[in-house]
Amino acid sequence: MWVTSSLTNALTPTAVALGNFDGIHLGHQEVIRPILHRIKSQEEVKSLLSYPLSVNAETQQVSSSDRPEHIYSTVVTFNPHPQEFFTGKKRSLLTPLDEKVKQLQSLGVEQLVRVPFTKDLAALSPQDFVEKILIQQLCCQEISVGENFCFGKQRCGTAKDLKAIAAGFGIPVTIVPIHARAGDRISSSAIRQALEHGDLPCAKELLGRPYTLTGTVVKGQQLGRTIGFPTANIAVPPEKFLPSKGVYAVQVFIQDGDNCQGVMNIGNRPTINGTHPSVEVYLFDWSGDLYGKTLTVQLEKFLRPEQKFASLDELKAQIQFDCTAAKEVLQGNTK
Repeated sequence: MWVTSSLTNALTPTAVALGNFDGIHLGHQEVIRPILHRIKSQEEVKSLLSYPLSVNAETQQVSSSDRPEHIYSTVVTFNPHPQEFFTGKKRSLLTPLDEKVKQLQSLGVEQLVRVPFTKDLAALSPQDFVEKILIQQLCCQEISVGENFCFGKQRCGTAKDLKAIAAGFGIPVTIVPIHARAGDRISSSAIRQALEHGDLPCAKELLGRPYTLTGTVVKGQQLGRTIGFPTANIAVPPEKFLPSKGVYAVQVFIQDGDNCQGVMNIGNRPTINGTHPSVEVYLFDWSGDLYGKTLTVQLEKFLRPEQKFASLDELKAQIQFDCTAAKEVLQGNTK
């Protein structure tokens, strides 16, 4: 998938899904779906993407004159998130960039354009945003947005306004209704709330997949090996949203293709007076060097909240109990 933060580097013409899309949850997928119908086959995509691109060193403009005419399914999002831009407060993300790219690729999206959100962009009127960004820069041929999409200066433009403005240029706009599960709106906020309460089934239902943490194994204090439970300390991206502190039953996918089961602890490790949150995984029936490898941890069940024990012996006994509980959960999931 082509990923760019430069509008002049975007592959055009485009069919655009507009939004922030943190999580790529089921609601987001419905907004993205209308722009995917232009992909005829994987063979066509491979053929198109095999054409060499030349880039002008001065303008950074991609030249693709020899490429067959093709409308690129394109997700357009903003960096930083507009809310982060206006408040100055960092936002935690359900899907940092690498995860977002992976999820979009799995849907069949061909391009991700991360439009830099600046003071000048924020000042554009809805009309100017459509003309200058969508039409002049992205050569947009069709657009899809959620019904609650707002844009332009002070968020004064609505999805209906977008449809009316685009109609003046002959560009069709699909407005996707808000999707719900069990009467509740599917949203990134609802997923965060579920994860904060350890409600993994709810988060999974809204996402359409289990929640995962991905990171590189780094050296920790190596306390686990002294009590018989060596753990892999995972450095997840600092912007990644972490669920409730505590212990989880997990499936683990290792960089080289192996996968296994285990228990994961998220928290400050109060028993040893830890002060910084960490993500540690103990893998069942595993031996080998994991340092430097990337692990993707799939959260299956929240077992218990973080707690402080009076001694390392008590901690060891509890970890053994956690392992037994996790194995029962994970074996049940595979039946």
